[in-house]
Amino acid sequence: MIVVLLNVYLVILYCLVKLRIVPFNLFWKVSPVLVLLLLLVGLFIPMGWGAPQGTALTVRNSVAIVPNVAGEVIEVPVTANTPLKAGDVLFKIDPVPFKAKVDALQAELDLATLRLSETSRLQTTGAGRAFDTEQSQAEVDQLQAQLVGAKWDLDKTVVRAPADGYVTNLALRKGARVSSLPVAPVMAFIDTSDTIIGIEIPQINARYIEPGQPVEVTFKFMPGSVYSGKVESVLQAVATGQTRVSGTAVAPGLIQSVPVVVRIKLDDEKFAERLPAGSTGTAAIFTEHVNAAHVIRKVLLRQIAITNYVNPF
Repeated sequence: MIVVLLNVYLVILYCLVKLRIVPFNLFWKVSPVLVLLLLLVGLFIPMGWGAPQGTALTVRNSVAIVPNVAGEVIEVPVTANTPLKAGDVLFKIDPVPFKAKVDALQAELDLATLRLSETSRLQTTGAGRAFDTEQSQAEVDQLQAQLVGAKWDLDKTVVRAPADGYVTNLALRKGARVSSLPVAPVMAFIDTSDTIIGIEIPQINARYIEPGQPVEVTFKFMPGSVYSGKVESVLQAVATGQTRVSGTAVAPGLIQSVPVVVRIKLDDEKFAERLPAGSTGTAAIFTEHVNAAHVIRKVLLRQIAITNYVNPF
């Protein structure tokens, strides 16, 4: 944009000199340099503060699916990359051993309940001890607790989607044996209920960014289009500012002025839901400062949106 404005000035100056409106003296000869410095210092450098621009990235939460019980998979009804609703069945584990345990505990509980009623009746007639009744009651309570746990295990043989989303890179098949170890997930579930769009802004340009400020963003996924939104929050930490417990001193090479990350929300929620995870683009945030530069930033952003048709980087 600065090149375009400078070229416009040169054309105007050339016409004025040709028409003999201004003399082609030393001042007008060096005026393009003065105009360039004026544009840089007075407009384009402050534009980074008032309308900062940065790279945008769309990410989604990924849930590692680990079953709560171990067993043999008997059914996998889902298809990779197919939209799912929260609660839809992902896969089923053979319920036979878990159902057998529930039935066994239920039978023991029925017998213990019968024994409790008999000891209670004997105690009321004076033919039984209170200790026997209390012992029978403890057995009933223990079996009830075990039955609750067994029913929970039986219910968990059907693994369901934790939220709206889809399964990606699906390799699980019928007949596979799965475990409940957290280090052995069997599926990667992409949660689409929340679209997270972050913008990297250089630290020198992030001073005036606040939640609620308007945003415009264009994506490589949809070239030629510009979408509006608002700033949700400015993340208060990046990896280089995170302290980890270690036995080594601070490494100076790790101290860098990395960009801060700003989270935004698009006004078009349906389009945000369609954005694939990993979609990149360019975004501009319009603060309450250097308002004169906002128009130029919007023009620059639309130029980027158009060049996205041919620029893959």
